[in-house]
Amino acid sequence: MPDRIPDHEIAGDGELTLFLLHGAYGSRQYYRHEIATLVARGYRVVAWDAPGYGLSPLPSPYSIETAADACAALVRATGAARNVLIGHSMGGIIAPLAAVKLGRERVQGLVISATVGSFSAKSKEDQRVFLEERVAPLARGETLSAAAEPLLRTMLAPGSSGPLVDLVLEVAMQTRSETFVAAINAIVDYEGQPTLEHLRQLGMPVLAIAGEYDNVGRPEEMRKLAQNVGGEFVCVPGAAHYAWAEQPEVFNTALFDFLDLRVRRLS
Repeated sequence: MPDRIPDHEIAGDGELTLFLLHGAYGSRQYYRHEIATLVARGYRVVAWDAPGYGLSPLPSPYSIETAADACAALVRATGAARNVLIGHSMGGIIAPLAAVKLGRERVQGLVISATVGSFSAKSKEDQRVFLEERVAPLARGETLSAAAEPLLRTMLAPGSSGPLVDLVLEVAMQTRSETFVAAINAIVDYEGQPTLEHLRQLGMPVLAIAGEYDNVGRPEEMRKLAQNVGGEFVCVPGAAHYAWAEQPEVFNTALFDFLDLRVRRLS
């Protein structure tokens, strides 16, 4: 159990609370527009800074298990009668484990965006490239801002632009190097398959969302993830890793359909 709950913000007052969990690049700040959209739709939103991000202290050692414990503590402290976890990238690895820890009594739905739930599902070569592209430049002395921008741009679909994309890039490049390295190593080290098996047993409504051009949470891998946990799958055309910023209307239509048809109806 973490010493204190992570730094976070709460917005809105709807009867269903949506928890936004960001990726390894970034913080809750890049969800600024998404939070406003969700609140306008009538949802209560809790957006966190994961351990080591924002004002949340960096635990040592860092692990997905530690982050999931922190997420579970946040839900217990700030959640309502009905809660949904929405995890993007690293957040999409943390969210399933937190959902399993909390159970159906506290979590009524799960949205996994742009990840595969466990890097053990990826080939050794994919794992090597993932680590090399992100951590090696920092080991050579580059700043995270300088190393991250060219890589982040490859994680966007051709032609992706606009204020939401600009905000993602701005916030992502402010990530602290020591936090980022700890998070990336935790992602690669995490064995998440048992968690996905438990998730299927819970029978919790799950939505997996992939961007058409994403090379991290690849559509074919996310489709398999959804099948493995008995969930639904949506591919967002014209988007890559940051579908909620690149194609927000398409992403949010899929999200709202899931919440309206699967979560609210079953609650």
